[in-house]
Amino acid sequence: MQLRGVGRRCSTGSATVLGDVAQATTPWAPGSWTATMTHLGKSDFHLEELLQGFRVPAAVIEYAAQLLPVIAPGLAAPQSVRSNRGELDLVETGPDALAAAVTDAVRHATTTPGSVGVIAVPGALDDIAEALTHAGIGFGRLGADHGDDADHQIELVPAQVAKGLEFDRVIVVEPADIADAEPDEATGLRRLYVVLTRAVSALSVVHARPIPAPLTS
Repeated sequence: MQLRGVGRRCSTGSATVLGDVAQATTPWAPGSWTATMTHLGKSDFHLEELLQGFRVPAAVIEYAAQLLPVIAPGLAAPQSVRSNRGELDLVETGPDALAAAVTDAVRHATTTPGSVGVIAVPGALDDIAEALTHAGIGFGRLGADHGDDADHQIELVPAQVAKGLEFDRVIVVEPADIADAEPDEATGLRRLYVVLTRAVSALSVVHARPIPAPLTS
C-alpha cells in the first residue's frame, strides 16, 4: 500500500527508486524489483544495480551474500572496493559455553581500537550481559537505560534494531536464532543479512546451533 500510494503521486511522470530488497525486513515487503515496480505502477522500468561498495569489507560481504539467492533471487552479489579484505571468524561452541565464547570474542575484538557491536536476539543478550559483567567488561545496551550518557566501546544490540547501524567489529551470536525470530524464512534470512553487514572491519559469528544452510556453501 505504501508503494501504491507513492505511485499515485507520480503516475504521470518518471520516478527514481533506490533501495535494497535484500534488506526488506517486513513480511509484506516485495521480494523483487519487478514486484516493487508493479506496485508503483511502473511495469516498464530500467534496473541499474549498484554493485560496488566501500563500507563493508570483501570477507564480510562475500559471506553474507550467500543469502542472496534465497532472499533476493536475481540480484548480483555486491563487491567491496576496499583493498583490505577485512576479517571473518566463525566460532562454533557448545550451548552451555555460548556466553563464554562471546565473552572471549569481545575480549579479542577490544584488542583493536574501534567500536564493537554484539548482535543477538533479546533473550540471548541477557545471558551475554551477565557474562560480560562477571568478566568485568563494561558495555552499553541499546534500548536499555543505563542511567548515563557515556559512550561505550561495546554495545549489545537486539537484532531487530541493528538496521542502519555500523560498528568497526561485529559479533553475531546464534544466527539461526536471529532468523527463526521472524515470522517466515525469507524475512528471517533478510534480517540475518542486515545483521551480518553491520561490520566495517571484522565479523565474528559465534554459534552453538547449526548455521542456516545458505551460509554453509
